[in-house]
Amino acid sequence: MADTLSGVGVSPGVGAGPALRLVRAVPEPPSGERHDGDVAAEAARAADALERTAEELAERGARAGGEAEEVLSAQALMARDPALADDVRRRVEEGTSAARAVFDAFTVYRDMLAAAGGYLAARVADLDDVRDRAVARLLGVPVPGVPESAEPFVLVADDLAPADTATLDPGRVLALVTAEGGPTSHTAILARALGLPAVVACPGARAVTDGTTLLVDGAGGTVTVDPAPELVERSRERAAARAAAVAASVGPGRTADGHPVPLLANIGGPKDVPAALENGAEGVGLYRTEFLFLDRADAPGHEEQVAAYRAVLEAFPGAKVVVRTLDAGADKPLAFLPPSAGEPNPALGERGVRMMRLFPEVLETQLAALAEAARDTAAELRVMAPMVTDEADAAWFAEAAAKAGIEGAGVMIEVPAAAIRAAHIAATAGFFSVGTNDLTQYTCAADREVGALGRFQDPWQPAVLDLVAMAAQAADAAGRECGVCGEAAADPVLACVLTGLGVTSLSMGAGALPAVRAALSRVTLQECRAAASAARAARDAEGAGRAARDHLPGLAELGF
Repeated sequence: MADTLSGVGVSPGVGAGPALRLVRAVPEPPSGERHDGDVAAEAARAADALERTAEELAERGARAGGEAEEVLSAQALMARDPALADDVRRRVEEGTSAARAVFDAFTVYRDMLAAAGGYLAARVADLDDVRDRAVARLLGVPVPGVPESAEPFVLVADDLAPADTATLDPGRVLALVTAEGGPTSHTAILARALGLPAVVACPGARAVTDGTTLLVDGAGGTVTVDPAPELVERSRERAAARAAAVAASVGPGRTADGHPVPLLANIGGPKDVPAALENGAEGVGLYRTEFLFLDRADAPGHEEQVAAYRAVLEAFPGAKVVVRTLDAGADKPLAFLPPSAGEPNPALGERGVRMMRLFPEVLETQLAALAEAARDTAAELRVMAPMVTDEADAAWFAEAAAKAGIEGAGVMIEVPAAAIRAAHIAATAGFFSVGTNDLTQYTCAADREVGALGRFQDPWQPAVLDLVAMAAQAADAAGRECGVCGEAAADPVLACVLTGLGVTSLSMGAGALPAVRAALSRVTLQECRAAASAARAARDAEGAGRAARDHLPGLAELGF
């Protein structure tokens, strides 16, 4: 009988084929290795390797767009960090070879992040990836990356660096399996964006050898080793039937009994608009504006911002476009905004609206550009502030938006305190948008990049559902809308539960829109409400999912 490995299914679909492991091995430069005495030449080699690494990461991000662009731009910033460059040069001046100097300088940063724990410790993998790429260039060995193969394969790894995932070719890679990662890790988010079946947090993946046939079920979270041919065929038939049903579902999002649930797209800039339109997005529920600000020494100017915003607004005439104002801080440091000194955990520090309250001129410039961009378009511009905690945050942001001439300033519900006191915040905020990724992270005190905490990173956690319900109920009582723009909205079953909790719109990566549309079309609002109640009554995330499915029989034929 075939062995079945268990993990967390994070991107639905079925993929079967030979396994090919991603090996990130780059030789460690010998300890104490010295250069030939030409300090200037050796320092130039090191600087060139770091800059070429930064350029490669930025270029990959630009090609991939969306979430990938944001993640890879942050990695490029690591390679261009001035303090790191100074440390490398100092070591070279002391006689250390360029490769060893880069390795040692990164080790200092790596140890600091690992010791900090939590959110910062989760950045270690990204830092290692940047280091390995730079060192490989200096040693003249292949840069780590996805292996080449003449035939399609299932990619297996301990974990995937964002640069690997962002440029995967879905025509060659059949599915992803990683030993680490979580439901909202970079690997999971980018796999969903690419439409690749994926299972993460699967420890058994470490024992899989190249060439082993794997059957990956990205919905069920299982990986079957050496499956029987008939099992592969049945799985593919079910996947094909689901794909056909999903493709046949068109039009606005609504339940089987006609309850409207607008389906919106999460985007990172104009490059993501074509995919959103192609998948039937009814507007934009989350426009991440960080891509304009990352990987640069100075903030973008007024005209540059106006052009980027207008390109998106003009693509959605008559539709809602919700723009998240700059979400700086934590894993998205900006060169022109100094990090707060001594923050042991930036994820719990000055980020989002907290950072903007320290540098209000940055927000004022952005809001002015948004107001001008919307002036001659037919789109309905809305703005929302990230990391809002209380009524004072919401009132401050609403006042700043009104001063710029923008109505309908809302807030993101990501901090548990904001959900608990949503009734007070609704007095000032024009609307709510629940960011389930951070809300789950903060509610369960579980960093989204730490695979060992996978069960706590699940938005199916009943406590998270309780908080979403509190926010939705408070919004309804105040006559406000309450959408969800986190990755939870991309789960077809959870999308039905969120609808039952009172959520008024769902926003997700463009590739997830058809499946969510199909799921909603097969259930009634009453079934959604019953599923939501059953999920909240469960004792854990797994039980919540099972309970919800029991009340949504129409989803069985789709295999959700």
